[in-house]
Amino acid sequence: MKTRKAAVAFIFVTVTLDMLAIGLIAPVLPKLILDFLGGNMKVAADWNGIFGTVFAAMQFFFSPVLGVLSDRFGRRPVILLSNLGLGLDYIVMALAPTMSWLFLGRIISGITSSSIPTAMAYIADVVPREKRAGAFGMVGVAFGLGFILGPAIGGPLGDISPRLPFLVAAGFSLTNWFWGYFFVPESLPHERRKEFTLRRANPVGSLVLLRSHHELWHLATIQFLAYVAHNVFSIWALYAIYRYAWSQSMIGLSLAVVGVCTAVISAGLTPRMVARFGERRTLYIGQFFGATGMLIAGLARSGAVLLASIPIISMWNISMPAAQGMMTHRVSEREQGELQGAIGSLRSLSFLIGPGLFSWTYAWFINPEHSFHLPGAPYYLGAAMLFTAMLMSTRIEQPQSAATSITTAQNADVVPPEGVTSGSVAPFIDPPE
Repeated sequence: MKTRKAAVAFIFVTVTLDMLAIGLIAPVLPKLILDFLGGNMKVAADWNGIFGTVFAAMQFFFSPVLGVLSDRFGRRPVILLSNLGLGLDYIVMALAPTMSWLFLGRIISGITSSSIPTAMAYIADVVPREKRAGAFGMVGVAFGLGFILGPAIGGPLGDISPRLPFLVAAGFSLTNWFWGYFFVPESLPHERRKEFTLRRANPVGSLVLLRSHHELWHLATIQFLAYVAHNVFSIWALYAIYRYAWSQSMIGLSLAVVGVCTAVISAGLTPRMVARFGERRTLYIGQFFGATGMLIAGLARSGAVLLASIPIISMWNISMPAAQGMMTHRVSEREQGELQGAIGSLRSLSFLIGPGLFSWTYAWFINPEHSFHLPGAPYYLGAAMLFTAMLMSTRIEQPQSAATSITTAQNADVVPPEGVTSGSVAPFIDPPE
């Protein structure tokens, strides 16, 4: 019992500190890119898209690799190596003398921050099946807590120096490594380890399941559009600097508000909406509010209006658990784990596409060489995606099991703002046979 509690506490702190570190640099990385480029907003937007795409690509390919490596060599070395690598990488980024060094650091951070599936597997190793839901729920709390506190701290630190949050993030990651190295044992015994194979590390293999049923593929398309639309937050900082001249503190505060709204709506409102309206209606209600909020953000003439759009956009979060619940009704019980892996891969793909799509759209529409100037264009594009998803949702049949719907809504993942991804967690949460 004592070992189990210590293990869950370690994973909770690990995920919290990882998300805190990522949240710390979220308000300042775009500003650092902008400074390296001499204040050229258009070029900075282009590079912001490249940075986001490369980071997501590293997570997409390395999350399953690290998960399978942890099945072969144990959870502890993979988690510790990730923590140590992330801490050292943040130091490199803080001291980066050129854009090339900063870019290299972002590649490394994408690889070393891909250990969330391993952390989830650690919990599965030491927590009984009947108590895992609560333990995984604590990990969800850690996600939210880290990304609420991170931007709120990183923004003011960025006003002092855009490099300072990277050093603080390095301190958090290295502290986490120190604690894990000296106090946390291995969770996976040698007799339960598996050989490493490239087939098991394939990040796209689980997507095949989504083509097995017409409505499942339809729902997957809806999910994908919504996930991509959510990546509009990748240009939040540059948009706020360009249009409203926000400080790093203000950007950090606004991202913290995003985190708070996401957590409150996901945990408090979603189960009630599903219970009252059912999954299908909850799905397109959430997409309608999300699209409306993005339109408001794109049209906002003042920073106050942009802030007011946050809770409206955040209503989008009620639609994701509803869609996920509907998808679970369309596969067998033996395929539920594979389905969650496919959803995780779908989310990872959206992070691979979204940051570049919205950053490059933003760069094109603020380019002074173009006669058509529309800085809110990325938000209009995101709104169009959500409206399309909403229309597609009206063609989905209402599932029959309300009880399952509510349970799914309570336990489904909260999708954090862009830059915070968990990778494909589900394939690693069941212990090896």
